[in-house]
Amino acid sequence: MPTKTEKDAVTGTMTTGHEWDGIKELNTPLPKWWIYVFYATIVWAAAYYVFYPSLPWVRGIAGWSQRGELAEKLAAERERVRPMLERIRAMPIADLQRSAELRDFAFAGGRAAFADNCAPCHGAGGAGAKGGFPALVDDEWIWGGDLAAIQRTITYGVRSGHAETRTSQMPRFGADALLTPAQISDVAEHVLSLSGRSTNAAAAGRGKATYADQCVACHGDTGRGNPEQGGPSLVDQVWLYGSDKASIERSVYLGRGGVMPAWTERLDEATIKMLTLYVHSLGGGR
Repeated sequence: MPTKTEKDAVTGTMTTGHEWDGIKELNTPLPKWWIYVFYATIVWAAAYYVFYPSLPWVRGIAGWSQRGELAEKLAAERERVRPMLERIRAMPIADLQRSAELRDFAFAGGRAAFADNCAPCHGAGGAGAKGGFPALVDDEWIWGGDLAAIQRTITYGVRSGHAETRTSQMPRFGADALLTPAQISDVAEHVLSLSGRSTNAAAAGRGKATYADQCVACHGDTGRGNPEQGGPSLVDQVWLYGSDKASIERSVYLGRGGVMPAWTERLDEATIKMLTLYVHSLGGGR
């Protein structure tokens, strides 16, 4: 509890009347410069509240906002790049690489578009991911890896619902009882044999006949795939859903087919061309 104030014998300063365990608090006033600064901050805050937005739905009499400033900067940037984008729209994708100026501009724009729209599925560097997200840095392309093929895939997507979308459908051989579990096991063993990984020659031999009846149309006699139909190669080391026998059996049983959006509904023509050029440059484009 506060006690009476008194002058401290050592410092000559009056006490506040507060005491703890025999220790008394001195009544030392704040420096005047500190008090003046404190008052100045109050005045500054009041002025800021009046002139600039400080609360929701309160813009301030200056009429400035960060959103407005950003909109002005974006509008200025769009106007700056508009001539380049118009040239890219008018130029065939195959000719875009021949212009160093447009190629560098398109590469930078495509990289930004990829980071915003494609990286969540294909990875920041286009490495892809197990589970149906194709790598874009190798030479294996389900639907073709030249500029025209990549542009069409980006534009219309895969199984996207667009009228021009890439479409292929692997049957659910097990779920729809098209093959027995034994046949699925044998055809999976034959698929392993296509890349020299089979450990059961008898099962692979039995699966060869089933493969010829059910799988050749999309994957080819030797399992090298068919880009015209979106049939993946079965003889490389690139597998979207796993390359061990159990994963192959599950793919045969359930069927596989991911979905890629039709970016023509979200991105303009110039952005799609820039994105095409960037994807092609990742290392796997043909």
